[in-house]
Parts: sequence; structure tokens; C-alpha cells
Amino acid sequence: MTAAIMAARAGASVAVLEHMDTLGKKLLVTGNGKCNFAAETQGEVDYYGANPAFVVPVFQSFGLEEILAFFQELGIEPYFNRGGYYPRSGQASAVAAVLLKELQRLGVHIYVQCGIRSIEDAHRQYKIETKEGNFYGKCCVLATGGKTFRKSGSDGSGFLYLTGLGHHVTPLFPALTGFCAKQTFFQEIAGIRIRAGLTLFVDEKKQAEESGELQLTAYGLSGIPMFQLAHPAAEGLQNGRTVRILVDFYPEISMEKCRHKLRERFACFGNDKNGCEACIGLFPDKLIPVLFRQAALDSKKKAGHFSEKELEAFCDQIKAFPVDLTAWHTFDQAQVTAGGVDTGEIRNDTLESLLHEGLYFAGEMIDIDGKCGGYNLQWAWASGAVAGRNAALRSKERA
Repeated sequence: MTAAIMAARAGASVAVLEHMDTLGKKLLVTGNGKCNFAAETQGEVDYYGANPAFVVPVFQSFGLEEILAFFQELGIEPYFNRGGYYPRSGQASAVAAVLLKELQRLGVHIYVQCGIRSIEDAHRQYKIETKEGNFYGKCCVLATGGKTFRKSGSDGSGFLYLTGLGHHVTPLFPALTGFCAKQTFFQEIAGIRIRAGLTLFVDEKKQAEESGELQLTAYGLSGIPMFQLAHPAAEGLQNGRTVRILVDFYPEISMEKCRHKLRERFACFGNDKNGCEACIGLFPDKLIPVLFRQAALDSKKKAGHFSEKELEAFCDQIKAFPVDLTAWHTFDQAQVTAGGVDTGEIRNDTLESLLHEGLYFAGEMIDIDGKCGGYNLQWAWASGAVAGRNAALRSKERA
């Protein structure tokens, strides 16, 4: 939608071909329905892919200032909260609505339920074969999204159109998603939400750290801190590596302070409470027996009877609880797709294909994915704007 708006504003005649019954379905679920449409920072450190620096020229052309101005012009009043910008109304539907209204105002032709069969570079124009007939254009912008949220139309079909165009697609895998774990106790602790620190190891080498509200599920780990580690974790699994998360269930204090607190707490309760009862109020009820069991300790033993060595073993589980990841959850549960069209085959200043003049890419089609917190929508608007503007300029040259 952003690409079409910018191309139309630049004077091009534009048509949007959409295989769903309406535009922007995936947009409606972003930010838990509130649409965190931009983040306060922009740069290669916020993005993943074979070449994260690819984003820099794009954001130099259409950065945060331009994104905020663009949406304010359309009627979206930005509200800043926890590092991201949301519509003041708190509705993702508002963002979709103003984009659609602008497309209509500009006279952009919108074709919905238009299933595309193939795209062909046919001598200075593109032939798009669809179930509704053939469309022709001097330029073509591919902004079909990745493979996540299939029901929204983001089903990976855009990559199939590249078969006859010679572009290479790096392996696709879900990012910003939960992960399945090898351990069998997760059924017992499913439903727990707890503030925790996470450290990711791939082949026993530390890769990254995150913290925040962790969700323990029947299959393994989810929640924002796991989402932030999803790309390197999934990439490790994709490459056949051993991937482990060490969970810190008491991240606000050090290991030494944790041991001291346990010594004091267990000594205080002495014979009045057993080990499990001594931890009530410190950790979620369902988690406590699992921590004891993983430390090979008897949770029914009186609190005052635990040895120093046993308390250290218990503390080790609290501060460095090992979880072995075996797989990502599913593409449909993920928020974004990692991988995509090889950035080495795309101009980073215009997003035009280096293989086909007049062919442009935007958003998740490109091997770029961002962290959780508005970074992926920020990339969508910026890449869409750059692709649309430059496609309009190129179409005039090819007239």
C-alpha cells in the first residue's frame, strides 16, 4: 500500500493486485491489534539477514521523521510508548483504513481476490498473469510479504513468482516466534508468565541475551524475550546446530545474592515449611517443583535441612535453567519471516533488481527482518516508499 501511494504521488498510473478479499489483513494483528508502526531507533543493529547494513540507505531516504510525517498527514496521531510509536486511537485498523483511503483518493486501481499465476519480464514491460486475466506494467513492485499468518494472505506465494526471473531466495524460516523444547516438563508449567533473563547458546557459544516477560507453554518458550532471540536460534537450528537457552528466573539479583537469599529464607522457615513451601511467593507455584526436580532435590524436605551444596544446586537451576530448543513453533504462529530475496541481487538505494530493470522488492520479500517492537513495520513503510518512488521514476524512463 505504501509503495502504491508513493508511486501514484510521483505521477505513475498504479494498480494493486491482491489475492485476498481486502488489503492490509496482516496489518490488523500487528502490535496486538494496536499497530506499533515505528520504533525510535533505526539501523543495522536492529535488523537481521545476510547483510543487515542493507537497510541503512533505505532509512536514509525514508526514515523515522518521514514515516511519522507520512502517517500524520494521513490522519494518524502518533503516541510514543516503550520505545515504539502507536496510533493515538490504539487501533491497527485505523492505519489500514487511512492507507486504503489514500489509495482511493489517488485513483489507484485495486483488484482483490486476484490470484497471480506468473510474472514475466516481457521486453520493457511486465506481464502479470492472473486468474482474472493479464495485467501489464512498465514496472513491477513485489511486496507480497513472507510466509507468516497464512490466513492474512501472507503465504509465501510471492517467492514462487521468482522462479522464472532468476532471483535467489535465501532459506526461509520464522522469526519472532516461540520454540519447541526437548524437555518433557513443559506440560506441567504451561501458562506461566514470568520476568526472566534469557541467554542463547549455539553449539555452546554464547550468541545473545534478552530479558522480559517469558511465556512458558506446553511446547516450550514464547514471549517477547524469546522472540528477540528467534532469528539466531532458528538460524542455528536450520543449520543443524545445538541450540540451548539458559533461563534466569531471578534476573534482578546476582548469583551470589540469590544464594544468600535462599540461605536466609530456608533458615528462617526451618522446620515450619518444606522446600517447596519455602519458595511460595518467590516463584510461580507450578514452577517450584520442577526447579527442585531438575536440581535433583527433594522438595518435601524441611527447609532448614538443606545443605549449602544443595542450595547452590537449587540456585543454579533458578539462575541458569537449561532449555534445549528442537524446532521453531510454526510459520502461522510467527510474526515475521526471515530470509528472502538475496540482497546481493538488489540495489540498496532504490530496491530495484540488479537482474531485471523495473522490478522492485519491498518488505518481507527481502532477506531482512527486524527485532520485535515496530522494526518490521518500519522496514515495510520505508522499503515500500523507496521502491514505489523509484518504480515511478523508472516507469517514466521506460515509457
